[in-house]
Amino acid sequence: MSELDENTRRRYLKEMGITVWSLRDTVPVPEMPAAAAAVQSETVVPEAEKRHIVSSHRPVRQDVSPAPEPDIPSFLSDLPPPEAFFDNLPPPSSFHDDIPLPVHPEPEFVPSSETASVQAPDSWEKILGEIGHCKRCHLCRTRHKVVPGIGDRNADWLFVGEGPGFHEDQQGEPFVGRSGKLLDAMMAAMHMKRGENVYIANVVKCRASNEAGKDRQPTEEEAATCMPYLERQIDLIKPKIMVALGKTAAVALLNTGRDVSLGSLRNREHFFRNGGRKIPLVVTYHPSYLLRTPAGKKQAWQDLCRAMDIYDAEKKKEA
Repeated sequence: MSELDENTRRRYLKEMGITVWSLRDTVPVPEMPAAAAAVQSETVVPEAEKRHIVSSHRPVRQDVSPAPEPDIPSFLSDLPPPEAFFDNLPPPSSFHDDIPLPVHPEPEFVPSSETASVQAPDSWEKILGEIGHCKRCHLCRTRHKVVPGIGDRNADWLFVGEGPGFHEDQQGEPFVGRSGKLLDAMMAAMHMKRGENVYIANVVKCRASNEAGKDRQPTEEEAATCMPYLERQIDLIKPKIMVALGKTAAVALLNTGRDVSLGSLRNREHFFRNGGRKIPLVVTYHPSYLLRTPAGKKQAWQDLCRAMDIYDAEKKKEA
């Protein structure tokens, strides 16, 4: 191993992470005979002298042999000092002088009048999100839950009511009270089941109540405000036939005034226009009316039979 001067050796050891120990001074301590050492160890010092010794004591520095020099690895022994590793490198500012910076072309300016507005296609997620946060009318202040609808989103049959009542407002689902049970029975008589090729919705998505907190019919303004949501749902479902349950739903879907009677709308051919499509529409009584007036169930069944005949005819056209 080549000879190294002390400074170079310390520098290498420091680079390797090895601590170099050195003595603070070298005060020789005379050797003491064993007998004297034994006597000294047994000497009793009075308390007064102990206090004096403690107050003026200075540690005796003993001669400690220096730590053995560690062997320097051969791959470090012939290397130049660490500072020399960077002698041949250019200054930091010139590292990237020869590397051209990327050139990005300026974006072409398009006047706002010429910018084409692309509207994202409608979706169930978008509609349901808008309904859930809707504040278009005052019904949002008293609602408990919005009631957008339920069922098969690709159904052939679409039943439309007027709006949610107390029970629907609590559960967020249309036709869940007594009127809902009657509607289920009516569909069962048609060999149909809720959620299977059937979608159920309302014109108004929030419960309408009076000052006493009782259910009431939605106003024309409330129905008109909420109608765009139903139209978008119809556009996504693309039903083959629709059934309007009650006068409020029939008037909103047919866009007629409320001065007409429900009886005058029954047994007549109606269509709901959805873009370029004409969807057959049958008008019948609302289940809640049938609960109050059981005699109307016979006429309601006639309306449903007529709806089934129209549906069968539509299916034959497609065959």
